[in-house]
Amino acid sequence: MANGAGRVDLDGRPIKPITICMIGAGGFIGSHLCEKLMNETPHKVLALDVYNDKIKHLLEPDTVEWKDRIQFHRINIKHDSRLEGLIKMADLTINLAAICTPADYNTRPLDTIYSNFIDALPVVKYCSENNKRLIHFSTCEVYGKTIGSFLPKDHPLREDPSFYVLKEDVSPCIFGSIEKQRWSYACAKQLIERLVYAEGAENGLEFTIVRPFNWIGPRMDFIPGIDGPSEGVPRVLACFSNNLLRREPLKLVDGGESQRTFIYIKDAIEAVLLMIENPERANGHIFNVGNPNNEVTVRQLAEMMTEVYAKVSGEGAIESPTVDVSSKEFYGEGYDDSDKRIPDMTIINRQLGWNPKTSLWDLLESTLTYQHRTYAEAVKKATSKPVAA
Repeated sequence: MANGAGRVDLDGRPIKPITICMIGAGGFIGSHLCEKLMNETPHKVLALDVYNDKIKHLLEPDTVEWKDRIQFHRINIKHDSRLEGLIKMADLTINLAAICTPADYNTRPLDTIYSNFIDALPVVKYCSENNKRLIHFSTCEVYGKTIGSFLPKDHPLREDPSFYVLKEDVSPCIFGSIEKQRWSYACAKQLIERLVYAEGAENGLEFTIVRPFNWIGPRMDFIPGIDGPSEGVPRVLACFSNNLLRREPLKLVDGGESQRTFIYIKDAIEAVLLMIENPERANGHIFNVGNPNNEVTVRQLAEMMTEVYAKVSGEGAIESPTVDVSSKEFYGEGYDDSDKRIPDMTIINRQLGWNPKTSLWDLLESTLTYQHRTYAEAVKKATSKPVAA
């Protein structure tokens, strides 16, 4: 049972219940954070979003112990006069709202820039003017390309961690040319980070900035044609899950050579809770939140997911489990990519004593078990429907 009895922060001080205004609470990260807060803390949540499908299980039952600690407010922060009032009611605002799907960066660059910069401006303004603490979710994409990516492919310095490990307080943010609209998201996110940081420096805003490195787990994105648009292109985990569920080859963009690290959502949420409950240690900091031990190429990820899904579903892999596609074919004109994204964990480990725990195999097994149980039957029904003449 969630209560405040005996709960202390990292410095041994009692943790007092607070009210949190969570913008984007109905999404992947928000749903897991709401679960954590309801199950393990006494805090209250004002949950703001356009949709609440992923948190319905927290809102509907009248018998649950937290029914008075979570309120859902269906608002679009672009044009809703209630936003400032809800921020004023809270002790802390967490902004998760974003367009954060790579397929949108090329095809919807204006929406991407507006969502991640313009629409976030009032949130920062209201927090600053009303002396409210802000935890702002950014992205590891703000780092752009690594320094090492500009070296010749056979250059020995490509293996030097200082040329590719990404540090919050040292690494530069290197983006592609303007016509590469893939960087519209990263640019918007970097600019709002700079604004948050400037509000802290000039006006005393108490802030924490989170840079997630590929958080994955149940409820991430959608499965096209099932709980999302048929023509939609979600992020890599949901894309590959969709292929596996439909027994289609997994599409490897440009051969799947990009390297990424992946972290289990439940590990990442532990880090966020530490930020929420240890403001003296988290305020004024930017935190990488990822798992450098779970580094793979996208091709290796596809191979692991194919193997894990065969185990959890009891179905053998198809004859040709992967197929190579060009980035132009998959994402359209203007796509560009970063070669590697490995987070340095020094700052978050020093300030919050946090380290990720879950291996890539274990997090894939947990996630794909959920995907299979949730979607397999619906996908079978959808794919077995006769096509109209």
